[in-house]
This record gives sequence, structure tokens and C-alpha cells, in this order.
Amino acid sequence: MKEIVFEVLEDPEGGFTASAIGLGIHTQGDDIDDLKAQLRDAVDCYFDESEERPSVVRLQFVREELMAV
Repeated sequence: MKEIVFEVLEDPEGGFTASAIGLGIHTQGDDIDDLKAQLRDAVDCYFDESEERPSVVRLQFVREELMAV
């Protein structure tokens, strides 16, 4: 596995949540720097030493906006 893509959402109550697309990795952080640290930890915990770790972690920020028409 060369790359993991995380979908990142801003939490309405503050902070950010991230979920790996196609994998069961989920985490959250108070700000972007905290989220990145939590992502590194979550990826390390998900893969054991015998498994190939991804060389790239991509963050896709999803912004949802409601518009009245």
C-alpha cells in the first residue's frame, strides 16, 4: 500500500475528524496540527510491523455549506 486517503471534516462542535477511505482508521484533533499528530499515531497503531506501511498519507478536506435558495 503506497497511499492512504483521509476524508477530513470540520466538527460542528470544534476541531476536525478524519476517516481513511476504504480502511477502518478514524481519529480526531482539536486543530490541524493536533489532527496530523493523531493521524500518525492512528496509522502506526493500525499497521503491525509485518505489514507494509503507506509512504503517503493524503488529506482531503471536505467542506459542507448550506445555501438557501
